[in-house]
Amino acid sequence: MKRVFTFVSTLAVVLCLTACAVPVGSKSSRKNGLSSPFSASVSITLDRLEAEGSIKRFGEGVWEIEFSEPNTLSGVKLEFSEGNVIASYKGLTFSVPQSAVPVKAMMLNLMKAVDENAKTEELSGKEDGDMLKIEGTLDGGDYTLTVDNDGLLSRFDMPNNKLTMRFTEMKTAEISLEQGTSETVATSASVTSSTDVQTTLTTNA
Repeated sequence: MKRVFTFVSTLAVVLCLTACAVPVGSKSSRKNGLSSPFSASVSITLDRLEAEGSIKRFGEGVWEIEFSEPNTLSGVKLEFSEGNVIASYKGLTFSVPQSAVPVKAMMLNLMKAVDENAKTEELSGKEDGDMLKIEGTLDGGDYTLTVDNDGLLSRFDMPNNKLTMRFTEMKTAEISLEQGTSETVATSASVTSSTDVQTTLTTNA
């Protein structure tokens, strides 16, 4: 009987120590992988909009997203650089006022959240299984940035905006940017600046 009591007591202590070591929602930190340029597939839910596409981050403030679904957005590419938004569609390239881009708030909020957190030495947040959830506030509302064990982007949520972005097939990238200027006339719109981007993607081990 004494042995049974001792065993139960020991088991209780072990379970307590295990639970106390990594409690759900506990504060934690891990290495920062957000500063690395990356390429990923993205699934987007924005209110009633469901979309799929690919996204790239070349550096602070320099992003690109290209949609594959739904049909109304398929083939649309948006490039964000130096405060400008360049839209491309079926070979046509034209500048778009930010107020005319339906997904501009979504992208600008994501960009700001990632770029701001990318500046820290380590990422701090709440543990959720293998993931780390980082909470913050932007002009567009509160957000939760979720990163994996390598500190790489996994998910972005803004509940007040009914926005969820899930990132898969994450790849780190070696990227060189060559800034240039060109003029393209399409649908009566002139482009005064463009970015030549060369990327060599290496799958994250």
